[in-house]
Amino acid sequence: MHYYKRNIGDYAKKAGRLSMLQHGSYTLLIDACYDREQFPTMDEAIEWTWASSTAEIEAVQFVLRKFFTLEGGIYVQARIQDEIAEYHAKSETNQRIAIERETKRREGFTKRAPDVNEPPPNQEPITNNHKPVKNKDKSPPAPDSLFPDVDPQIVADFKALRTKHKAPVTRTSIQGIVREAEKAGLTLEGALRICCERGWRGFKAEWITQHAVRAGPGQGTSTVYDQTMAAAERAKARIFGNAAPQGEKHDAG
Repeated sequence: MHYYKRNIGDYAKKAGRLSMLQHGSYTLLIDACYDREQFPTMDEAIEWTWASSTAEIEAVQFVLRKFFTLEGGIYVQARIQDEIAEYHAKSETNQRIAIERETKRREGFTKRAPDVNEPPPNQEPITNNHKPVKNKDKSPPAPDSLFPDVDPQIVADFKALRTKHKAPVTRTSIQGIVREAEKAGLTLEGALRICCERGWRGFKAEWITQHAVRAGPGQGTSTVYDQTMAAAERAKARIFGNAAPQGEKHDAG
């Protein structure tokens, strides 16, 4: 025992007339009996209290004769003996209760019906690190795959034009141009050629009509196809000059 109750009133009634040396001897003997949970012989009492002088040894002997009972060579005090026995009884009871409580807890856990969403025991933990990482390809499609059967030079010019206007080439944008080109009766290459010639980053069918109207009398009635071919002829003229390319035949009439 490392703790016991000390009733000052009871102590004063029984040991109030002791000398200081006797008080010290009695206090040391009480503490030693509680701490060791046993009672001393005469020689052990002198050793436990560290008594060395004749006066100290006599004080220990006096306390033993006054407050302890000699039983088989051992000095016993009934009050200390009862409190030590009560301490052990409480300790055993507390230990038994703790064991029973732990046993019930374990039995209740094993008998408990598993929850519907509860994983089976000993299942390996599932973490994000155990799952294979799937890298989604978010890269845009290759621009050239969006221009089937289109002159590579026209594709390069159109891409440069879009870059100049800070407009990336996307599948959606090309699909929009194809849709508008069909409205105007043009192929994708024809629409892109017009875009490159006029600096358009996009294409609308109505832009061709509006351009024809602004062109003036005599030109607004031509078809979109005629306008496109005329634009192509003008582009050839700028490249080859007014003379026809070598190898071309002219009609005599």
